[in-house]
Amino acid sequence: MMPVQSTGLKMRVASLHIYPIKSARGVNLSRARLENRGLEGDRRWLAVDSAGAGVTQRSHPGLATIAVRSSPAGLRLSAPGAADIEVATPDGASRADILIWDDPVSAALADEAAHRWISDVLGDRLRLVFMDGDARREKTGVWVSAPTPTSFADSYPVLVTTTGSLKALNDEITGKGGAPVGMERFRPNIVIDCDDAWREDCWRRLQIGPAEIVLVKPCDRCVVTTKNQSTGESMGKEPLASLARLRRSADPRINGVLFGWNGAPLKLGEIAVGDSVEVLETRPEGFPLALR
Repeated sequence: MMPVQSTGLKMRVASLHIYPIKSARGVNLSRARLENRGLEGDRRWLAVDSAGAGVTQRSHPGLATIAVRSSPAGLRLSAPGAADIEVATPDGASRADILIWDDPVSAALADEAAHRWISDVLGDRLRLVFMDGDARREKTGVWVSAPTPTSFADSYPVLVTTTGSLKALNDEITGKGGAPVGMERFRPNIVIDCDDAWREDCWRRLQIGPAEIVLVKPCDRCVVTTKNQSTGESMGKEPLASLARLRRSADPRINGVLFGWNGAPLKLGEIAVGDSVEVLETRPEGFPLALR
C-alpha cells in the first residue's frame, strides 16, 4: 500500500442515496450502514426478464416511475396507474438462477403477486428477485487484487460523486446553451461536498465517519444519465455530450465518458449526512483523460 497522504481538504457528506430495486427510483437517507455489498438495502432487488437477465432503465425506462419505500415485511411499491403493493422479503426457499451483466447469481424469488405487479407496470413478462444472504456475487478482474462482494450494482458496491464536479459539468452544459442536470441523473450512493472539480480523480482511500472506502475505478456513464429519474423520459443528449468533451477515458480498460468513482468498503460502519470526509491516501497520477 502507498504511504498515507492527506489533502487537507475540509469535506463532508452532502447526501446519501440507495436504490432498493436496481434502476427504480432512489431513496434519500440521512444515515446508512456501510456493508460489504455497499450501503444497506442498496440494489438488493432486481427485475429480470423471461430469460433470467436483469433489466434496467436502458431497456425498461418505466423503472424510473416505480417508487420504493421500506415496510415492516420488505418493500412497498407504487407507480402511476397501479395500486400500491407490499412485497415481502422472500425466505429464499424459491430461487432462480439469474444473470446480472456477465455474473450468474442464485437469487431468491419474490411472490407471484410481485411478479404480476412489476410485469403490468413495465409491460413485459418479468420477475422480481432478491439478493439474500445465500446469493453470491463478486467482482474480479484488472481493478482489484481480490474478489470484491457486490450487490446488483453495475460495478462495485459504492458510487461516490462530488458537488464540485457536478457544478463544473453544469457550467459546461449551460455554457453551450443547455439546461443543468441534477445529481439524481448519476444515481450516486455518497455525494461529497467538495468545491474542487474532479478532485476525486486523485483520491484513493477515504474515511467517512467510522467507515473507509477505496475508490477502485471511475464510473463510465451510459444513456440512463439522459433520462428523467421520475418519469423515465429521455431528456436529450446531456450530460453525455458535455462529458464527451470534458471526461472521455484515455485508459483502454474503460471505453466511455466518466463521472464519479466506483468504490469498495474497507471498514464498515454507519455513516450520516454531515459526516466529515478525509482523504487517507491519494492517487497523485490522477486518471488519464483524452485530450479535447
